[in-house]
Amino acid sequence: MKINLKKKPRIFQVKVGEKKISLKDTCKIKLKNNEQVTFKHLKSEYDVAKKDWGYYATPSINGRLKKFNFRTFLIKNSQNKNYIFLVHKNKMKSFKKYCKNDNQIILVELTNGVKKFITKS
Repeated sequence: MKINLKKKPRIFQVKVGEKKISLKDTCKIKLKNNEQVTFKHLKSEYDVAKKDWGYYATPSINGRLKKFNFRTFLIKNSQNKNYIFLVHKNKMKSFKKYCKNDNQIILVELTNGVKKFITKS
């Protein structure tokens, strides 16, 4: 694993509804295959693991994320782009306000699983 902390973080503006907020890009992490990083906040954790085919982008949605009090949503924004949002269960009111102010649409909640999906090879 290689961590590059930025001496001068890149600060950029994003629009949330009619309001602009600043985000700070502080570091880059390069993982080798089968390495994982865990982000911690209070008692919650979020993992990303590198595989030779790509990434496990989240811990199990209906397992570890749920255990750490996250609800998982597939979202579509006003530019028709899709995102996965992890929302702490105690922050649902704030999340719904954010979605409304930024014209985000909840397509589906994934927390408790979805219908079986079979890929064809």
